[in-house]
Amino acid sequence: MKIYNHIKTVLEQNEKFCKDGKLFKNVVVEAGLKLDPELLSILLSDETAKKYFFTDVNGVAVFDKVKFQKFVSNKQFLPDSYTAFKNKIGLTANGEYLTEANEVVLDFPYKDCVLEGGQTKDDQKRQEIFWNETLAPDEIDRLFEPKVLTNWKRYDKDGEHEVKSISLDDNLIIKGNNLIALHSLKKVYKGKVKLIYIDPPYNTGNDSFQYNDSFNHSTWLTFMKNRLEVAKELLSDNGVIFVQCDDHEQEYLKVLLNDIFKRENFIANFMWMKTSTPPSLSKNIRKKLEYILCFRKNSFEGLNGGIVEGGDMPLLNSGNKNDILTFPKGSVKFNIEDGTYKSKQLDRVELIEDLIVKNGYNENQLVIQGEFKWKQNTLNNEINEGTTFIIKSEKFAIRYMREGERVKKPSNLISKKECNVGTNEDAAKEIEALFGEKLFNFPKPESLIAYIINMATIEGDIVLDFHLGSGTTTAVAHKMGRRYIGIEQMDYISNVTIERMKKVIIGEQGGVSKNYNWKGGGSFIYCELAEQTQAILTKINEAKSNEFDSIWDDLKNSLYISYKVEFKNVSDDEFINKSVEEKKEILKTILDKNTLYVPFSEMENSEYEINSYDKLNTTRFYGNN
Repeated sequence: MKIYNHIKTVLEQNEKFCKDGKLFKNVVVEAGLKLDPELLSILLSDETAKKYFFTDVNGVAVFDKVKFQKFVSNKQFLPDSYTAFKNKIGLTANGEYLTEANEVVLDFPYKDCVLEGGQTKDDQKRQEIFWNETLAPDEIDRLFEPKVLTNWKRYDKDGEHEVKSISLDDNLIIKGNNLIALHSLKKVYKGKVKLIYIDPPYNTGNDSFQYNDSFNHSTWLTFMKNRLEVAKELLSDNGVIFVQCDDHEQEYLKVLLNDIFKRENFIANFMWMKTSTPPSLSKNIRKKLEYILCFRKNSFEGLNGGIVEGGDMPLLNSGNKNDILTFPKGSVKFNIEDGTYKSKQLDRVELIEDLIVKNGYNENQLVIQGEFKWKQNTLNNEINEGTTFIIKSEKFAIRYMREGERVKKPSNLISKKECNVGTNEDAAKEIEALFGEKLFNFPKPESLIAYIINMATIEGDIVLDFHLGSGTTTAVAHKMGRRYIGIEQMDYISNVTIERMKKVIIGEQGGVSKNYNWKGGGSFIYCELAEQTQAILTKINEAKSNEFDSIWDDLKNSLYISYKVEFKNVSDDEFINKSVEEKKEILKTILDKNTLYVPFSEMENSEYEINSYDKLNTTRFYGNN
């Protein structure tokens, strides 16, 4: 509204465009399309208008008539709307819905908006503010500024400590709004993240995405669009993103990802077998699958499946996973006849000497140290150093990879049978083993996240999850030797997510711990977005009836009131005579949502009361860029 009112004031200089406070929109639009000299002269004479509607090209101000037309045609000129699009969601081409044209675009209300999307509890409903990109650039710029981080803690095997140093080698978990946190991370981690995995709310109506908005579908798409756009900036040039969803939004999400990451960067739509015993739905359809859409940013070498092509190929048994495996004499059986692998034939092979093999490229491969000698019947054969093996079960049925064979790309079906990846039921058992109770309805198993991380990263790469939930992604990344960043805004981060990571550090043996010979160790840093207005909201919610009037007096002279509020239009007597519930609602409404989080650039402002410890660590953090 601030910039709209400003441009309206600028146009009021000429009665051709505005008279008696009434803006002639059609006249202004037509003048813009015709490059009317009077209009251009008025706009050029104002620095704000010049900044937004003109581009400097070799010293010449070039008018962006398309941007100007969208600006003055926007429904902000009408009540209760921020968007210039029809209030309909669908795939369009050339302005028509789903034609046979080659180019298809996803159109939805609020496509031109930013949705903050703040929640602290699963069942919390919130009246969202849609910041229009054209009409509220100042507000959006401020919203996306790097923010102060507070409540810094480091956790390791010895417990909780003060944070005395911060580097890019540190693992990081942040509590706060993920959109704000992602934009803050951009100052340090832009172009540095190798893998992003998110399991966002699916917008089923039964999950945690419960916003008070009549365009729930469009709200969800806007919510996702805002976050995916900044997530792309954080990815390295050879990075990849995996986004999990079900069939409620999968088709629309794919089109949205096509738009942000480009169609040519689509890698695959993986299908995860989430359960072997799904409930029967009203349409008598038993849903067993969820979808994981995978896109690269630009260049990418390819996903690693860790599976050898050809033959009857067993998988590594998790119980046998160690850094070094030693096989005593006479203890190994091969499916080999005369040195040639054939499936379903078991010929006993005797080891001539002890064999030691060590981990190779990934969890399913083992590489010989030294020479491996064995005999088949009366023949002696030698397999030289560097041969790769895949082991199965305690009986050690071994399949070795011959020269010329290669690792097959992963299947787009991720299941227990295909990939040894667990289900929701397995994940629930993992959580229950950690906490002694069921905490989430549809958790993801550690084996699923391990499979995804293994496909696209190596040790030391950075993994990001900005819908962290119970902390499965950070737990697995920690065990696999990856660096990680996790973001979660729900209050359960303290008693679930952080507690889980503390258990990982001391060596808990659930999930994939045995697969990766996890014995504990390492550390992570925890911090929170500094929420200044949140303290005021808490005070308002908990205030007694005789305290509201003093809160009203304090807010009138504070930094935290929206610029849209004019106290001269509301007398103190009017407020005093309201009911308690009305007072509470008024006080919440007048707060400036942009001051919910403290900007790093304003950290020294004494009214924000940021302590020296948080100032020091916030400065250290942003100094890593």
